[in-house]
This record gives sequence, C-alpha cells and structure tokens, in this order.
Amino acid sequence: MSTPPIRVLLADDQALLRGTFRLLIDSIPDLEVVGEAGNGREAVKLAEELRPDLVLMDIRMPVLDGLQATELIAADPELAGVKVLILTTFEQDEYVAEALRAGAGGFLGKGVDPEELLRAIRTVAGGESLLSPAATRALIARFLAQPADTPIVSARLGALTARELEVVTLVAAGLSNEDIAGRLFVTPLTAKTHVNRAMTKLGARDRAQVVVIAYESGLVRPGFGH
Repeated sequence: MSTPPIRVLLADDQALLRGTFRLLIDSIPDLEVVGEAGNGREAVKLAEELRPDLVLMDIRMPVLDGLQATELIAADPELAGVKVLILTTFEQDEYVAEALRAGAGGFLGKGVDPEELLRAIRTVAGGESLLSPAATRALIARFLAQPADTPIVSARLGALTARELEVVTLVAAGLSNEDIAGRLFVTPLTAKTHVNRAMTKLGARDRAQVVVIAYESGLVRPGFGH
C-alpha cells in the first residue's frame, strides 16, 4: 500500500511565486499542493479547512504576516498535525528566533535550490526541525538564550528524566534521531521514543519547540555543539 503524498498549503502574496512552487511541488510524486493563500489570514483559514501536513509560509504578507499566522496555527490544538516551514527573502537573524517562537518547524531563505526546498518540506512535515546547520544553531543560541530560567519552562524541565534531559540537549544541538541513537548507543526507535516523551512532557509541538525551550530555559547555552 503506497504512502499518501505530503499535502502542502502555499502561503505567499506573490501569485507568480506560488505558481512556481506549485509546479515544482506537484511534479514530485510524494508531494501535492492542496491550496494557496495570498495573506496570513487566508493561510490560517485554509489550514483550518484543509488540514494540510505543511504550510509553506512567507513572512511578509498583507492582512496578517507569516509569523502571526504561524502563531495562530501553532496555538490551535485542532491543527497540531499542521507543520509550518517559513520561506522568506528576509533572512535577518531575528526572524529565525521569531519564527521558532511562533511555532515554525523550519526556516529557509527563498534563495534555496529546488532540491533543498523539497528536502526541507519532507523534513519538517515528518516532524523533524530544520535546524541542523551550525550557522542556524548559532543564530538560535544568540537570540533565544536567556540570562535566567523562566519558571514555567523550568517546571516542565523538572518533569524530565536524566536521559530525556540528555536527549533534549542533543536535539538542541541539531542532531537527528539517528545521530542521537549513535551518541547514546541505543536504537533509532529508542531515541525517537525518548524524544517523543520529552516533547510530550514539555508541551512542545515539534523538535523546533524543544530547541526553543532548551535555550530559553538555560539548559543549553550559546556555543553549545560547537
């Protein structure tokens, strides 16, 4: 039995760009575009109606920008299965932190090549965060690190076992489940189980949110993993 394709919602105010993305995505058997939105408000409405696997979200849009739209999608329990991949020409450092805080699972500049974009869609739709490159980790560290623990986040961390805390630090370093398994000498399935349990206890919707919590709580400091 074949796996159903990853359902993608395009959110960008440029119709020509949406058309280009649609042609690219629909040309791949395991991906399909299920809708298009020209602003953030439409993106939220269509996410509610269509329940796509992933929203490819621009930041700068009229009516409601991509960060606000992402925050609304991430805050809705009914849309827990909808992932967001931010795609923008505005690659300033602060947008990485804002996008992750809003609930995005990944962040890419529009200058990426087609193969990289398709890979990113599969990665984020699959529940992984697009945070592996060292440069991105450095940006996240710089903008998310806080001088003191936040009480709510600290309380959540207190619910984790020692192994789950270790796993959270490895996720924050950008390691995949396979990488974590190799580091801890366990199977990838066991690593995935630890990650999922930590996410549940932390109330994190995806791995990107685990990274946010790890830095904001002070569990991981700038420069970690370098």
